[in-house]
Amino acid sequence: MAQADFRPHAGLAFGVDPSRPQRYSLRQARYDAIAADISNWAAAAAAEGRRLSVLDVGCAWGVLLRHLQGKPHFDDIEISATDIVDTAIGKERYERFVVGDLRGGYPELPSAAYDVVVCEQVLEHLDELDAALATLCRLVKPGGRLAIGIPIFLPPLHLVRKHVLPLLLRLFPVRDLGTHDQAFSLASFRRRLARLPGMRERQVRGFRIVSGGLLAPLENHRWWWRFNRRLGALFPAACIEAQIILEKTRPAG
Repeated sequence: MAQADFRPHAGLAFGVDPSRPQRYSLRQARYDAIAADISNWAAAAAAEGRRLSVLDVGCAWGVLLRHLQGKPHFDDIEISATDIVDTAIGKERYERFVVGDLRGGYPELPSAAYDVVVCEQVLEHLDELDAALATLCRLVKPGGRLAIGIPIFLPPLHLVRKHVLPLLLRLFPVRDLGTHDQAFSLASFRRRLARLPGMRERQVRGFRIVSGGLLAPLENHRWWWRFNRRLGALFPAACIEAQIILEKTRPAG
């Protein structure tokens, strides 16, 4: 991997992320959280004399990579990435970069190749999930982890967003729904994940339960970020985003 060019900066989210000016941006807190976990897992791998292999599915402009660069065990991580389009940062800053659609299965990537697979804010853009979820599970090593992040709604609002709102907007096109083809509640998505063979849920957390608007200036304060993290842990279903971490079970014997 190319040498990290990260330097912490007070004007960036969590000192590394240029997409938001707030020091503790709640919108970007999901990346800080999973990056902290990956750093801890990398420390454990280093104690075993190896580096942690990570795959960032749908890396976009490299936000997860930036957050990882700010963590203490970044040098103990080998990170590869995929995206649906070719990006300059992919070629320059990852161990391996694959251009392709998650629904296509990434045949160029071997099975059980990664200690950690991250798929953050991708699945809601897909019109079909079965092939995508099967691919994510295939890529994780036994004993490894799969971290999935999605936007969520309180039920039954996810059903309104998925089925009713698109119909209304076809009749009255007053706005564009964007590129989200899926809408989930936390419960509906957890039920979907519970059907994945060989995967078990290890952690569920929510983000952005109280954020934005007039409260945005509070996101420059560590206490406000910590308070929201606590709320997200206690009431994940009430948040705007959820992050679920699964573990791939090891074969018996």
